Amino acid sequence: MDNFQKEIDERTNLTSSNRFELLLFQLGSSPDEQKSELYGINVFKLREIVPMPTLTKAAGMVTPMMGMANIRGEIIPVIDLPSVVGCVPKTGLNILLVTEYARSTQAFAVESVDDIVRLEWSQVLAAESGVKSRNITSIARLDTDKSSNRLALVLDVEQILYDIMPASRNIEMDDNKTKPFKLKPGAVAIVAEDSKVARSMLDQGLKMMSIPAEMHITGLEAWNKIRKMAEEAKAEGRPISDKIAFVLTDLEMPEMDGFTLTLNIKRDEFLKNIPVIIHSSLSGSANEDHVRKVGADGYVAKFEINELEAAIHRALDSKKALNS
Repeated sequence: MDNFQKEIDERTNLTSSNRFELLLFQLGSSPDEQKSELYGINVFKLREIVPMPTLTKAAGMVTPMMGMANIRGEIIPVIDLPSVVGCVPKTGLNILLVTEYARSTQAFAVESVDDIVRLEWSQVLAAESGVKSRNITSIARLDTDKSSNRLALVLDVEQILYDIMPASRNIEMDDNKTKPFKLKPGAVAIVAEDSKVARSMLDQGLKMMSIPAEMHITGLEAWNKIRKMAEEAKAEGRPISDKIAFVLTDLEMPEMDGFTLTLNIKRDEFLKNIPVIIHSSLSGSANEDHVRKVGADGYVAKFEINELEAAIHRALDSKKALNS
């Protein structure tokens, strides 16, 4: 366990272009199919792995909440992850994955931990059309061979947390601080976000700000749309700002991550002045440092609409000042 934890600590500093590392773990088998699937989460979201400690269960706490754990002096809620996805562990819940998502810390109980694999985001495909579970955001092909059937299901932790604690995800804007956005007529925001619940919240929030937006599930899908709009703008003899007001992107997405999407925009002479705001549940100084290195114009952690609104204003105002 100590060696495994050391490997995780080393790998959380990885900021390779369009690459990431996936922690693989087992949750047991589904009652219907009697087979075990391999699951995964991004190592960047993992704080530590610990053996299952003694839990304290609060009054009124119901499944999938198992109780509270004292991890290094911090009281952390523990979630029965097999229960969430409909699995039955064969050997019990033996391990806690302590994770940080969008300003919150929680632990997920799992049966066992298998490995850490380094993958290209091109090896990860959006799962919305091929997987029935609302808790799976993508499918990772663990081998570079496209014919390989060695796969892992990547969990949509944002959806899981939303389902368990929906009250904490309400969207409320501070009317006293809200100021209108002055976007060019016809210009839209390009949004890249693979989590269905995060996409829904962003759509709702941008509508509250009266910002027209086009939603995309992957960074590659967004990039292809941006390139198409750039070709149209060039053909019409117009600046890209006439078509794209700004780009709002998640970091971890199938096919192309937000770091690579941002780099592609900032390295293109015609596109480089498009404001890019990164909106992510990934936290930590290493990620924020890398956000600055790729040239993003803003960074905001999920999901607080007033902070998002302020980040968009800052990015747009900064570009206006540079162009004036």
